[in-house]
Amino acid sequence: MDLSIILTYRCNSRCSMCNIWQHPTLPAEEVTLETLAKLPGGFDYLNLTGGEPTLRTDLEAVVDLLHPKTRQLEISTNGLQADKLERILRKHPDVKIRISLEGIGERNNAIRGEKNGFERKRDTMKRLKAAGGCDLGFATTFQDDNCDQLLDLYRLCNSFGGEMATSALHNGYQFHKTDNEPYNRVRIARAVQPLIVEMLRSRRPKNWFRAYLNLGLMKKILGQPRLIPCTAGRDFAFVDPWGRVYACNVRPDLEIGDLTAQTWEEIYHGPRAVEARTKVARCTHNCWMVGSAKTAIRNKHVARLPRLKPLAWVLVNKLRVALGRPVPFDRYVDFRDVADSPVVPKRETWLGKTFRPAFQTKREKPYGAFNNVMNK
Repeated sequence: MDLSIILTYRCNSRCSMCNIWQHPTLPAEEVTLETLAKLPGGFDYLNLTGGEPTLRTDLEAVVDLLHPKTRQLEISTNGLQADKLERILRKHPDVKIRISLEGIGERNNAIRGEKNGFERKRDTMKRLKAAGGCDLGFATTFQDDNCDQLLDLYRLCNSFGGEMATSALHNGYQFHKTDNEPYNRVRIARAVQPLIVEMLRSRRPKNWFRAYLNLGLMKKILGQPRLIPCTAGRDFAFVDPWGRVYACNVRPDLEIGDLTAQTWEEIYHGPRAVEARTKVARCTHNCWMVGSAKTAIRNKHVARLPRLKPLAWVLVNKLRVALGRPVPFDRYVDFRDVADSPVVPKRETWLGKTFRPAFQTKREKPYGAFNNVMNK
């Protein structure tokens, strides 16, 4: 099983597609080491995310605590605090680091509201590589404002010997967003095709399966059903900054327990978790994020192996590319079936603008504004 821990909603980026930074948590109320110590060992994957996890003064202690409890530990970060990440990697070189990067040069800086962000992230990647990091990469959210740079971003990752994690615009309580909608679904989806081909040309098998994940993102962007059903609450879950546990990071009605007051076993096997899994089976969202997609393509019996459907797709299309033949995207994705996008305000850069965040405090049902959020 995979678990993502949202350590904080504080963030020193000002992304246009995520409003976490506008609603930070109070450090004194954030999930403690004592609470995290209640997590059992044996997880396949633990992701420390946010907000920006490097803003936690005890991040190194969190890593020391959780590293033995999982096969793979990841930190999802904006990469603006290289010192802290470097210290962690010198102690735990196998910790996976993914630095959010939304474009080349000023494109990233505008989307993420980061002054000199691109240069700082590139410098951080060089430092982490020099520190002995063995699983490094960038993470990109496909959207109208960067879809013309996807191949450039992928090649930048390769220049560092790193990997490229990808997602698309999503709404949900973790992002504090209800209006993340593509302006031109077909344009973004078509822009993913060359990236898929380039990944299939790679010598890394992991990139071949990332190509399949990106095929799922094409369908998500167009508003079509998932390639494989979601397994939220069974194969993965989320812990929010106050220690509450949710089946996923989109629907606040899928709360399954509270780690500050319960054991993990009580939460995972409890009646609320059973009810949440029933709701997930009927869920009409077409979310396709790394957390919900990679668990879905895993083999049910051997977690390190894929299911037959994605394996067959990868083998067939890897062979096509090796023989110089095109990938028949229109056979896999129906470009005539495109969802309507609601009219929403245009995403604008927050770079250089003044905004005073309002702290949110721990309370019952904090995500009411996102109960009716939809991803399509």
